[in-house]
Amino acid sequence: MLEQAFQDVYTKFKLHFYQNIFQRFATREATLTTVESFCMEGIMAMGEPTIAEFSRMMQISTPNAAYKIGSLVKKGYVEKIQSTTDRREYNLRPTQKYIDYYNISYSYLHTVVERARERFSPEDCAKLEEMLTIVSDELMPELDLPKKNAE
Repeated sequence: MLEQAFQDVYTKFKLHFYQNIFQRFATREATLTTVESFCMEGIMAMGEPTIAEFSRMMQISTPNAAYKIGSLVKKGYVEKIQSTTDRREYNLRPTQKYIDYYNISYSYLHTVVERARERFSPEDCAKLEEMLTIVSDELMPELDLPKKNAE
């Protein structure tokens, strides 16, 4: 039952995300390809990775990653910020153009969280947060994401 519940929630979030991507294609507002959308998802999740860090996480070659990043830079979704400690290195930072695109897709997450806050007691919400944090931090060690500030 628990496995099915996780799968159902994960699937609904994915399907909602895909609906948003395909709506943009239907209205010709999309300028990101599907692969570029996935690349941007990875960059957002990683914080501000270097190209090498991005290529390692996505398990693709550094030249392949650099090519994909170059396309995202040309389209205005990523900027390369030179490292202050190692001038040869650049961190990838999503631009406001992408953040606006991202926020439309992820408004559904906020909607679901607000619905949970309305439906469940503060104690249950706190317990759910604790459990999800443990799942993320302890039970999924293969993917280490940077910590985000609490809102």
